[in-house]
Amino acid sequence: MSFLNLGILAHVDAGKTSLTERLLFDAGVIDAPGSVDQGTTRTDSMDLERRRGITIRAAVTSFDIGDLSVNVLDTPGHPDFIAEVERSLTVLDAAVLVLSAVEGVQPQTVVIWRALRELGVPTILFVNKVDRSAADLDAVFRQIAGRLTPGAVLLSRVRDAGRRDARVDAVDLATPAVVETVATVDDSLLRRWADGTTIPRRDLRRAVRRGIRDGSVTPVLAGSAITGAGAQGLRQALVDYAPRASEEPDLPAAGSVFKVDRDDRGRRTWVRMWSGAVHPRDRLALPRPGREVVTEVRVSRHGVLERADRAVGGEVAVLLGLVGSRVGDTFGPVPARVEHHFPPATLQALVEPVDPTRRTALFAALTELAEGDPLIDVRVSEDDDQIAVSLHGEVQKEVIASLLEESYAVPVRFRDTSTVCIERVVGSGTSVDLIKVGGNPYLAGIGLSVEARPVGHGLRFSPGIERGNLPPAFIAATEEGVRTAYAQGLSGWAVTDCLVTMTRSAYYPRQSAMHAGFSKGMSSVAADFRLLAQVVAMAALDEAGTRVCEPVERFDLEVPLDVLGAIVALLGPLGGLVESSTGTDERVRLVGTIPAARLPEVVRALPDLAGGEAVLTHRHDSYARVSGRPPLRRRHGVDPRDRQTWFREMPR
Repeated sequence: MSFLNLGILAHVDAGKTSLTERLLFDAGVIDAPGSVDQGTTRTDSMDLERRRGITIRAAVTSFDIGDLSVNVLDTPGHPDFIAEVERSLTVLDAAVLVLSAVEGVQPQTVVIWRALRELGVPTILFVNKVDRSAADLDAVFRQIAGRLTPGAVLLSRVRDAGRRDARVDAVDLATPAVVETVATVDDSLLRRWADGTTIPRRDLRRAVRRGIRDGSVTPVLAGSAITGAGAQGLRQALVDYAPRASEEPDLPAAGSVFKVDRDDRGRRTWVRMWSGAVHPRDRLALPRPGREVVTEVRVSRHGVLERADRAVGGEVAVLLGLVGSRVGDTFGPVPARVEHHFPPATLQALVEPVDPTRRTALFAALTELAEGDPLIDVRVSEDDDQIAVSLHGEVQKEVIASLLEESYAVPVRFRDTSTVCIERVVGSGTSVDLIKVGGNPYLAGIGLSVEARPVGHGLRFSPGIERGNLPPAFIAATEEGVRTAYAQGLSGWAVTDCLVTMTRSAYYPRQSAMHAGFSKGMSSVAADFRLLAQVVAMAALDEAGTRVCEPVERFDLEVPLDVLGAIVALLGPLGGLVESSTGTDERVRLVGTIPAARLPEVVRALPDLAGGEAVLTHRHDSYARVSGRPPLRRRHGVDPRDRQTWFREMPR
């Protein structure tokens, strides 16, 4: 059996979840298609998904078309969850991008299309809702050709569009319009077409298959997920044109983690297998140190997860026993596009339980949620129990609150959303603390220097001259202390782009009193170096100085040409810098940067200014120095710069 890992994607309300239900029904997996409005769909399992009629978390199900096993990932369509979409895209063989025959190409359609093109995912377009009043396939196809791709090939024809009994017929590949489009992206067909030679359908089908792989050809089909019109044509297109996965059993086991969740059996790791095989009791080398043992393997077959003795290349599998797995992890030789790098968090909000006695339960629940979403970063203040989480929009805030209440029985409220800054070292500084000097209570002596490094260098630690003179465990403890200290710099933000070098050290060797065992009172331990390093590191940082920098987003904004002046007037006062502009007689595309803290103001203003026709995408770009008085972040825990308090509150 061959496999196809398929993504179903769309702008909100275009009907992708309904289309998934239709495909499952036609394949005999379910007895009747579920309804998004009634909350009976198979893939939207969260109560919030059913209440709002949107997909929030990527869901996986499967069906068969003959000997082709199709694993379907029903991915989110709301802009707040574009990160969930993008990390799902990395494990796909192909995608179906759903459009509405009434609304046509919408802003989020363009966003998802660009993500698909960037990752090189072969794509079929499906124009849904041809049975709705005002449906116009020809108009939507013109939008597709103008705003998405000139390589679009219309392979469906609709009769009685806009009526409940609308019917969809397949367009013959030998139709002149199809032949012309396909020939323009295939040199061998172009010569034969120019010569007037009749091109066999099998050659045209082969050319479409090649074109969909390299993105030069995009089949466009039409239908209705509700009535089932055109669904068979889509199924046939998946068989004819979508690339299939190969088992490749002789290659090493390779896979990528795209989802982590839990059920009544415990923690589940969802893996796309690329090659080889994984069996129960196999040990997998994930990015973190050590190997983890797979205790059970389940694979998605005909709509359900079944226990299996192995998962092979091409399959979607659930692995149990991987307690340290994270979304984005890989093992073995995976394709290059699978390696997904998640941007740093740029926004955070404080969250508190409605019941103050549930703070511990709240932190445990958020930590568990962060396992399944690498974009959720959780930090807690030890002195006042304030918990902060990273966020990407108001809907995501609602999702987290809903999950906490529904899955963990911890109702919460959010407050104080703010931007997450960083600190960069300005100059250089040194500090030394010796054993039993200056009130040092630890049996450790440390000298550290810190100096600025170029942007992108990160925080690096060097043992310096101490390599070989100090036990490795003490060097590791010193580095741990430095990194812990620099998680909160002089203004409370994480410190980066610097080199910290160990310049001196002293320790008491392992000793014991006469006729007695090991004595911590007269021997250095790792904790001595870990705790003292924080004091020394902050003293050196104080001398070097830091500069607070705020996150900057790179935006890509497409708007109607007639509102360009209003858009530029909006961006300027907010610190937006337009670096390039391109356009047509109707629309203009602006690319530039803007401080992340001001981006929400742009998002709020765009619908009114652009009449709902703006297409905005943005990604973290860089950090820029904060002008004026830098924002301070409240510290949590004891401040290592307060030596007396630190030595008293942090005993060895």
